[in-house]
Amino acid sequence: MPLALAMLAGVLLDALLGEPRRAHPLVGFGRLARAIESVLHRDSRVRGVMAWLLAVVPLSAAAWWLQRQLLAWSPWADCVYAAAALYFAIGLRSLSEHATPVAAALAAADLPAAREAVGRIVSRDTQALDAERVAAAATESVLENGSDAVFAALFWFAVLGAAGAVLYRLANTLDAMWGYRTARYRRFGWAAARIDDVLNWIPARLTAMTYAALGHTGSALRCWRTQARAWDSPNAGPVMAAGAGALRVRLGGDAPYHGVWESRPLLGEGAAPDADSIMRALSLVVRGTAYWLCGFLLLAFGWWLYADA
Repeated sequence: MPLALAMLAGVLLDALLGEPRRAHPLVGFGRLARAIESVLHRDSRVRGVMAWLLAVVPLSAAAWWLQRQLLAWSPWADCVYAAAALYFAIGLRSLSEHATPVAAALAAADLPAAREAVGRIVSRDTQALDAERVAAAATESVLENGSDAVFAALFWFAVLGAAGAVLYRLANTLDAMWGYRTARYRRFGWAAARIDDVLNWIPARLTAMTYAALGHTGSALRCWRTQARAWDSPNAGPVMAAGAGALRVRLGGDAPYHGVWESRPLLGEGAAPDADSIMRALSLVVRGTAYWLCGFLLLAFGWWLYADA
């Protein structure tokens, strides 16, 4: 029961406070990761594995050790620690803070402002995007990051407590830093990318199921079944295909990266994306989070009654 309450408290802290503007632990971790990279980087998968282990394992082990010590002392002390860990690992309010300005600018027909706002959350060349492609980029980002920044963190927190949230967020951060298919990171970042794929495999499919359950279910399941495998990411494919189907919106398609238009599969079906599709995607993530919380609280309460009987 304390872990379920800690999950609720962590999500509420994120909703009330948002990401810390100063002294965020992940900023310090980023500096540590860059220092490790500067020493160990070679065009080598073995070096990449070594770097990943050195960056993630000691901190995750310390989080697990502290969790055990606090739990032995007081379940409620562990509850406070777990809530704080989840607060730093989850990013629901940040997702809203980054996507809402894009929708607001599009609704006001201010394409330059919309391009600038969406440029903060996607890596494509936003100056080449028209209003529809700006809306598509933002909607895709909300759906994908709903899985990465919210549901996967909740999943690993439910499985391993505070240590799970820490492990997942550190691994996901390294994927964002090293998991690129560039000359520098194709081999060195291989471990970071593959481990992140493994950690996200189950949460991504639970996210796709959540989107399907809370949106146009038939469309979401059909798009998931027929479109997800064409996407280059084994986890983003199911999430974005099911999300696009749940919203009945068309996503994917060609997009500009580093001055080159890249061909991407089409996702979803129905209407073209617009400002409303961004807000509906945010609503899907928020409602999904509420359902996950309610489900976990009910499971924890049922287990508490069973154990107390």
